[in-house]
Amino acid sequence: MPGPKPSKTTCRPRIRIKTGAEIALGPGKVDLLEAIERTGSISAGARELGLSYRRAWDLVDTMNHCFKHPLVARIKGGKGGGGAQLTDEGREMLDLYRKMEIKALKAIDPEWKSVQKSLKSPPGK
Repeated sequence: MPGPKPSKTTCRPRIRIKTGAEIALGPGKVDLLEAIERTGSISAGARELGLSYRRAWDLVDTMNHCFKHPLVARIKGGKGGGGAQLTDEGREMLDLYRKMEIKALKAIDPEWKSVQKSLKSPPGK
């Protein structure tokens, strides 16, 4: 059985959108939005990311209070139980954030290539 793959050297810009002292949107919150979109649930999204439900709910609450319109809507329970879904605003902010990340990566590409040339290869290569 082969061992774990060696880690690849990467560069990932971390964009944080702040409103006052609050981080309205950042890498972790966007990952949570994607998990909620996939799972249809704050608790399932939290489990997928290794977060407690309380932490995930706090992140959702912060996002919902920082934007004019909520990014996540709760679905009332019924026969199949409740859940959560992204609002149209939530899907739009998720899409815009990922586009910003792509643009940031393109903008730093020349410098990142220079940095890569100066790095040692990861262990196992």
